[in-house]
Amino acid sequence: MGRNILIFCGIDWAEHTHDVALVDGSGQLLAKRHITDDAAGYKILLDLLAEYGDTEENPIPVAIETSRGLLVAVLRTGKRQVFAINPMAAARYRDRHSVSRKKSDPGDALVLANILRTDMHAHRTLPNDSDLGRAIAVLARAQQDALWNRQQISNQLRSLLREYYPAALAAFEPWRNGLCRPEARELLKTAPTPTRAARLTRTQLEAALKRAGRKRGIATETERLRDVFRSDWAHQPPLVENALGKQMLALLLQLEAACTATDNLAEAVEQAFPQHPDADLILSFPGLGVQLGARVLAEIGDDRTRFADARGLKAYAGASPITRASGKKSSITRRWVKNDRLNHAGYLWAFAAITASPGAKAHYRRRRDEHGDWHAAAQRNLFNRMIGQLYYCLQHRKLFDENTAFPTVLATAA
Repeated sequence: MGRNILIFCGIDWAEHTHDVALVDGSGQLLAKRHITDDAAGYKILLDLLAEYGDTEENPIPVAIETSRGLLVAVLRTGKRQVFAINPMAAARYRDRHSVSRKKSDPGDALVLANILRTDMHAHRTLPNDSDLGRAIAVLARAQQDALWNRQQISNQLRSLLREYYPAALAAFEPWRNGLCRPEARELLKTAPTPTRAARLTRTQLEAALKRAGRKRGIATETERLRDVFRSDWAHQPPLVENALGKQMLALLLQLEAACTATDNLAEAVEQAFPQHPDADLILSFPGLGVQLGARVLAEIGDDRTRFADARGLKAYAGASPITRASGKKSSITRRWVKNDRLNHAGYLWAFAAITASPGAKAHYRRRRDEHGDWHAAAQRNLFNRMIGQLYYCLQHRKLFDENTAFPTVLATAA
């Protein structure tokens, strides 16, 4: 069949099956299929597209409500434009076609196809990132999720220890990362209750520290831990204390698994991120290390056509403010609809840049002193400026330069 009219495809995605609809430029339904989520179903879909004129040079655009999965990977081969439509936006479009609020999977596929037919210019295609960039995105997001999971389990363990084992919290307080350290986990396994901890000998404490990998200051730490564990602490009844100790050991197993996953994924990011062509450029910015730089790259991608200008990237990151005006009322507030991962990375980036860059520190102080910003607002303003600089450097393949980035601020500070 020749491509004398435009064809648009909509796919209602589900876990096991998908509904497909094809419409022409006038909105006429040309074909619909119900396919399975496997290689056979994907072949039926590709054959259907080819039947209606899909070619490598002139592929049919596709709208779907997800940006991940094997189906999306199959559709993204070649030059095909794939649009990931927000489900909330698709629900609003559905009301344009039916006032009865009826809903069906084939009907949703038809709605998605018509979204492209009428408003394709208002939606973005999935970015054309490189395979290496997408692999780094997978690893960086997984490492971030593992880090958040580790912190969540650590908080649960800390809350439990407060109920019956405050001596452990006092013993681990001087250590950085506290309960996540190998020494803390090894001591908790050795003595899951305060009663058993008070009976630990110097030899047992030293052995536990050595098993955890500690090399220096073992004798000093042994004496400190022994004094803390043998101090006068309140106790739960023996039966309750033993039961809480078993609950703590179960949480400790989860924490150890989370710590191992976090470390392994961080190592994988350290191996993959330096191989990317943009790595040196991103790492030239103050406050960005390998892990944080990989997170930034994961969210902005390496498709240079993804954002029309720096303003688009700033809005996507939630760094730029948003204006709400109606009649005589007008307000400027922070953005709530944004990429949360990139916004979180930007918060850490700006916080580290204040120490690493004299220009960033001067800019932050100026926002606090002259404009009266609170800490979070000043830090967000700094992130807004630096991510704009990152956009420029990525577009023009230039490394970060302190004097170029903050010329006025540095001159005023001097």
